[in-house]
Amino acid sequence: MEKIPRRRRRPSPGGGAARDFVEIIPLGGMGEIGKNLTVFRYRDEIFVLDGGLAFPDESMPGVDLLIPQVDYLVQNRHLIRAWVLTHGHEDHIGALPYILPTVLGDAPVPIYGARLTLGLLKGKLEEAGLRPGAFNLQEVSPDDRIQVGRYFTLDLFRMTHSIPDNSGLVIRTPVGTIVHTGDFKLDPTPIDGQVSHLAKVAQAGAEGVLLLIADATNAERPGYTPSEAEIAKELDRAIGRAPGRVFVTTFASHIHRIQSVIAAAEKYGRKVAMEGRSMLKFSRIALQLGYLKVRERLYTLEEVKDLPDHEVLILATGSQGQPMSVLHRLAFEGHAKMAIRPGDTVILSSNPIPGNEEAVNRVINRLYALGAYVLYPPTYKVHASGHASQEELKLILNLTTPRFLLPWHGEVRHQTNLKWLAESMSRPPEKTLIGENGALYRLSREGFEKVGEVPHGVLYVDGLGVGDITEEILSDRRHMAEEGVVVISALMGENPQVEVVSRGFVKAGERVLKEVRVLALEILERGFREKRPLHLVREDLHHQVRKKIKKATGRDPLILAMVSDLAGAGQALQPL
Repeated sequence: MEKIPRRRRRPSPGGGAARDFVEIIPLGGMGEIGKNLTVFRYRDEIFVLDGGLAFPDESMPGVDLLIPQVDYLVQNRHLIRAWVLTHGHEDHIGALPYILPTVLGDAPVPIYGARLTLGLLKGKLEEAGLRPGAFNLQEVSPDDRIQVGRYFTLDLFRMTHSIPDNSGLVIRTPVGTIVHTGDFKLDPTPIDGQVSHLAKVAQAGAEGVLLLIADATNAERPGYTPSEAEIAKELDRAIGRAPGRVFVTTFASHIHRIQSVIAAAEKYGRKVAMEGRSMLKFSRIALQLGYLKVRERLYTLEEVKDLPDHEVLILATGSQGQPMSVLHRLAFEGHAKMAIRPGDTVILSSNPIPGNEEAVNRVINRLYALGAYVLYPPTYKVHASGHASQEELKLILNLTTPRFLLPWHGEVRHQTNLKWLAESMSRPPEKTLIGENGALYRLSREGFEKVGEVPHGVLYVDGLGVGDITEEILSDRRHMAEEGVVVISALMGENPQVEVVSRGFVKAGERVLKEVRVLALEILERGFREKRPLHLVREDLHHQVRKKIKKATGRDPLILAMVSDLAGAGQALQPL
């Protein structure tokens, strides 16, 4: 990549002081963990940072993924000069297969990312039925310099995290320098030996940092985040002591952790098998690109199922207790190829994402019930976060001594704790803003403030549909889950017909449903006699049935009433 002289650009003439500011617009990643996507704009040029997804919680039945709404980018697509990716985790690149075609179309906007990041992105694009070659993917090192349009110069700098090829950015703009930490922890002994390059951070601090955008995930935690080398030693001990088969689950993208598990397995003479679509996909890409090393090869479940127990280790998906994951199916005896047996050791080498705690606990309890030894944090030191704790955050604050601070990548409590931490420093920022998704922040030499909002929100991915699920539909699903559903299919005519079916209603509801059928027949007969329009009959049916069920049972199930007549054969009205 062509090296650009290190100098600060002056604003081009004609814009005037009135336009001498940078706009920072988070469309995801503020007040939450996930959906990271931030827009940086100066005058008529934009670059976009990351494009991640989040996972649904239990209040979102049927939803697979959450992605940020990008109407602002669609409206301003002609201004986008580059898309920059910090690393390959799902919460930073997982939404791109859904977003890129909508925002960029066939525009040749460069998408910059390190080798592993782009490798993972290509796999995601192919899985979504897209051609990676249709996009202008530009490989950079985690320490490269990128010129974006006329106004932005980006100096990437490597930061240790839970995945290789992770970068922060020094963003040089006409109004001043912004340092974006990216996801990070300051690991002195990373598995791949690639330590954080803090010299660029220190240099930016010496020159003057106008704004620091910092990872707030662990701002509540005192001390330092443990090194991956410590976790590797604990995994080695656990695998070495295990009497039978060993099952390990972690995030599929945690290449460093997977490498530690493989190294320990090979040390103790175990064959490593992998199971789970994402685990297989990420590991295949990491192997092809040289980020994962194995002494022999990886095996399949079929190849290891008949080996002696002490020779088997299985890496599987399911660290978050997902119902269709490998570990969940093993725990609840729903896996077609293998089952957990007494004497097996199961290691959960991850922490639950907020909202997944109950699902993970159910799996753990079930594994215990099956006779397995279960090792999980914090009881066992088999996991360390990929995010900086307070002492590491203090170091970054001291190196940069920013004039302004924007805590990012965390819920409000994490952002607020980083604000308090910064205020406790000997040279605190002049102002810290608690960021919100959709907020329009204006950064100038004079100040840093929120000046408005842009269109923003969340899109629900449900199967192949993106954005088809609305809050109203989710409310109906929650209603059905809590109260059940009663479906009434009715044919109005001289001899009316009614069928009533319920799901998830009440155990003693058979008598009530018979009464509902009688009531529905009466409503249909009256509607036929009085020649009432079908939509009024349907509304009456819905209202009267709901009232009767609520009075008889105290429950309020979702009522789906579908009414047609003999004259309009096949013309069923839409359900209420």
